[in-house]
Amino acid sequence: MTSGVGALWSHRGSLRILVRRDLAVKYQQSVLGYLWSLIEPLGMGAIYWFVFGVLYSRDTNRHLGEAAGSYPLFLITGIFAWMWTSSALSEATHALTGQSRLITTMNVPRQVFPIGRVVGRFAEYAAGLPILAAIAIWYAAQGRIEPGWSLLALPLAVLVQATLLIGLALLLSAFNVLMRDVERFMRLVIRVLFYATPIIYPLSLVRDSGLPGWLRAAYEINPLVGIFQLHHAVWYPDEFPGARLLTTTVGISVLLLVAGWWAFRRLEPAVLKEL
Repeated sequence: MTSGVGALWSHRGSLRILVRRDLAVKYQQSVLGYLWSLIEPLGMGAIYWFVFGVLYSRDTNRHLGEAAGSYPLFLITGIFAWMWTSSALSEATHALTGQSRLITTMNVPRQVFPIGRVVGRFAEYAAGLPILAAIAIWYAAQGRIEPGWSLLALPLAVLVQATLLIGLALLLSAFNVLMRDVERFMRLVIRVLFYATPIIYPLSLVRDSGLPGWLRAAYEINPLVGIFQLHHAVWYPDEFPGARLLTTTVGISVLLLVAGWWAFRRLEPAVLKEL
C-alpha cells in the first residue's frame, strides 16, 4: 500500500487533470455551470426546512435543542456534506466502466480514476463553504450560534469523510466492473443512508427514541453518523461525537480505506481483463 500511495503521489498531476476534465465535462453545456452544485443542496434544504421547520416545527424544535433557532444552518450543513457523499459514491461506482478506454491506454495507477471522482465532488463541496459561512455569520450576528474552537471540527470531518469515501470508491468501482448489479444496488443504499444518518435530524432523536438498544447501537456503527456529527459540531459544539462514537467512526473509515486499497489491487488484473 505504501508503494501504491507513492505511485499515486507521483501521478498527482494526472489526477488533477482528470478532476478538471470531469468538472469541465459535467458543466460544459450548462448555463449556470458550477452554480448547480449550490442550487441543488440549497433547494433540498429549503424543502426540508418547510416540512420540518414549518409544518412540524413543534416536534422538530423539541429535539433540536440549541440548533432549534438556526435549523436552516443545521440542515444546510448536513446537506452540503451529504451531496459530496452521495455524488462521490454514485459516480465512483462507474468510474472504471465509464472510462475503459482511458484506463487501458493511460500509464497511471488505476486508483486515480475512482479517487478522482471523490476529489471532484469535494471541489463542489468546497465551493459551497462560502455560502455556509455566510449563513453562519448571519446567525452569529443574531446571537443564535457562537462559533469558536468548534470550527476545528471541520477539517477533521473532511479528513475522515475523505478517508471513508476513497475506501468505498475503490471497493465499489472494482466490484462494479465484475458485477454490474453493484451500481443498481448502490442507488438503493444511498437512499437508505440519507435517512439512516443524522443529516436533517439530530442524533439525540434516535438516542431518545423507543428503538431497541441493539438497534440504536447498530445505527451508530454507520461511520457516516460520526462524520455528520462532526460537521454539525462546527456550529453546535454539543453535537461533537463522544469518544466511543468518534473512535468507531475513525476506525471503520481507516479500515475501509485499507480494505478498499487491498481489494482494488487484488482485483485489478481481473478488472483490466473485463474492461
